[in-house]
Amino acid sequence: MSVRPSPVTLLYLTLPPLMWASNAIVGRLSVAGGEPLISPLTLNAARWVTTLLILAGIASLVPRRDPVPAPPPAAFGAVPAEGDESGARRPAPWRVYAVFGLLAVASYNALQYVALRTSSAISVTLIASGGPLFVLLIGRLLFGAHARRWAWLGASLSLVGVLVVLTGGEIERLAALRPASGDLLMVAATIVWALYSWLLRRWRPAVPVLTLLLMQTAWGVAFSVPVVALEWLAGDFLLRLDTRTAGIVLWVALGPSLLAYWCWDHGIARAGPVLPSFFANLTPLFAALMSAALLGEPPRAFHVLAFALIVGGIAISQRGARAH
Repeated sequence: MSVRPSPVTLLYLTLPPLMWASNAIVGRLSVAGGEPLISPLTLNAARWVTTLLILAGIASLVPRRDPVPAPPPAAFGAVPAEGDESGARRPAPWRVYAVFGLLAVASYNALQYVALRTSSAISVTLIASGGPLFVLLIGRLLFGAHARRWAWLGASLSLVGVLVVLTGGEIERLAALRPASGDLLMVAATIVWALYSWLLRRWRPAVPVLTLLLMQTAWGVAFSVPVVALEWLAGDFLLRLDTRTAGIVLWVALGPSLLAYWCWDHGIARAGPVLPSFFANLTPLFAALMSAALLGEPPRAFHVLAFALIVGGIAISQRGARAH
């Protein structure tokens, strides 16, 4: 018998997609608004430097008694290859943190902010919602993880949804596909996140969540800050030192970075791995509502179709996972 989630659990699961959607909206406003405030790579570096300072302050106050979480379940119906979870030699912890920081902090978020220059917040969040498809493919290609038929069917449906976004709803454009450069960058970002998800499952050190976040963010900052020099050398550096820019940086550090992760971790602990996957797909819905209200970019018909296909794909794959 299924247990109806409590209002607190629903709040934990709803806040993260709301925060992630706000990140796309704020990023779009900051790097591609009528009056840009900050260049994308600079925004990413400033976000994570601020996050690191906040995490360091929290770590100095919180006793080191956090429970170490168990490894997450396989994603999107993927079944690890035999022997995948044991016997494999893991890199040294500092190398693990460096890879995590490079992928999750320095690469994924930087690509997303650059993508927002030429892609709408709705398109970016829709492409990101197709992430389970890339988790499935990377698991099969790089880690020998097998997937059940339901997972492949759901992945195929989600792929159609992503293609709808890339073609702007004009499927005939597939023959000469020319999506916005931001769309392609977001596809690359989503692949990076899928790789990070698998490595997190295989390599996660047995440390508290706060320690993982602190070390991962520290390495991400080490990679992100020097990259700002590329914007400077290219003549693309922008940083308006005013209260608006400061507010934006503080928000993306507190909301999408810290609050979202904390709520998501607690939501999964309360609800298990299946229900949160459906809540994650609220991100493009929230992004559409905020885009219409704040950016004057209302969703178009193909966005609605893509949303239905991607969420439908996730639902089908999860049905298969529950059936086994």
